[in-house]
Amino acid sequence: MEFVTLGKTGLKISRLGLGGIPIQRIDAEGTKALAQKLVEAGVNYIDTARGYTVSEEYLGYALEGIRDKFVLATKSMARTKEAMAADVEKSLKNLRTDYIDLYQIHNPSMEQLEQVIGEDGALEALKEAREAGKIGHIGLTAHSTAVFEKALELEWVETIMFPYNIVESQGEDLIAKCKEKNIGFIAMKPLAGGAIEDASLAVRYICTNDNVTIVIPGMAEEKELQQNLLACLDKSPLSEEELKKIEQTRNQLGTNFCRRCNYCAPCTAGINIPSVFLFAGYLERYGLGDWAKDRYSAMAVKASACVECGDCETRCPYHLPIREMMKKCAEEFGE
Repeated sequence: MEFVTLGKTGLKISRLGLGGIPIQRIDAEGTKALAQKLVEAGVNYIDTARGYTVSEEYLGYALEGIRDKFVLATKSMARTKEAMAADVEKSLKNLRTDYIDLYQIHNPSMEQLEQVIGEDGALEALKEAREAGKIGHIGLTAHSTAVFEKALELEWVETIMFPYNIVESQGEDLIAKCKEKNIGFIAMKPLAGGAIEDASLAVRYICTNDNVTIVIPGMAEEKELQQNLLACLDKSPLSEEELKKIEQTRNQLGTNFCRRCNYCAPCTAGINIPSVFLFAGYLERYGLGDWAKDRYSAMAVKASACVECGDCETRCPYHLPIREMMKKCAEEFGE
C-alpha cells in the first residue's frame, strides 16, 4: 500500500480509502468483516457521515478493538454551532470512540458557508471540539466549484472533498491548487454515483493524478476492495486502449449525465434539480433504492412540480434535456 500525507493535517493515510455510503447495504457483522479486510490490505482511512443512516453505527461496532488502525473521518450538514456540537457528540457515540481524526462540514452552499463561518456558526463548534481533543482536524466537502474555490481561501480548511472522476473533471485546476496550498484533496464519487461501469479504470484514472491525495470509492464487499486495491496500486501509465475507453465513457455519459454544477439554478418551481438527479442515480445504479427514496421524499419540491418552462436548460453547460429527465424522475419516484 502507498501511504501519503493528508495535507497540513500531517496524517499518514493510505492512497485508497473506504467511502462509507454502501455500508448501509450490509449489516453490522458484514461491516466488521470488511474492516478486518481493510486492516489486512493496509487501508487505514474510512470516511462516513451523519447523514448515512446506520453507517456510523455499524462502523463503530466494526472498529472496536482496532480503532487505532484507522484514520476516521465523518461529516455533518449542521450549519449552526448548537447543531454541529450535537452532531459531533452523536458521531462520537455512534463510532464508539473518544476522538475523530477529521470532521468535515458537509456540502454547504455559498450562503450556508457564510452561516457556518459566522457568529454561532458550525465552525465555532468544530474549533471548540478540536480544542477539547474530540476531533483532530477540520475539512469541508463540496459539489460546487464556487464553494471549492472559496474553501481554498479559508485558513481553517485542512482538507477538501469534491467529486472527481472520468466524467467530472471540472475541479482539476482547483485540485492542483490544493496541492500548492498543502490542503489534502479527497476524491469522492470516483464512479460518478455508479454511472461509470468500469470501476478499475475509474480508480486508475484518478490515481494517475498526483494532485489527488486519496480516493474513497464506496465499498461493501471484499471483492470490491480487492478490485480497487489492484487499480490503485497499478502505477503503469494509462494505455491507449484505456484512454479511448475513457473518451467513450465521457461521450456516452456527457449527453445525459448531471455533473451537479448547479448552473441550472434557480428553478422556476423551486426544484433542487441536481439533488433530484443525484437521488435518481442512487435509485437506478447504486443499489440504495430505499435510501434514495427516503432522501427524495424529504425534498420540499419534487420533480413532478416541473412546469416545463425550460429556463434551466438554457443555463445547463452540458445541454441536458432536463425537462424530459425530470419527467422520468417523477415517474420513477412516483411523485
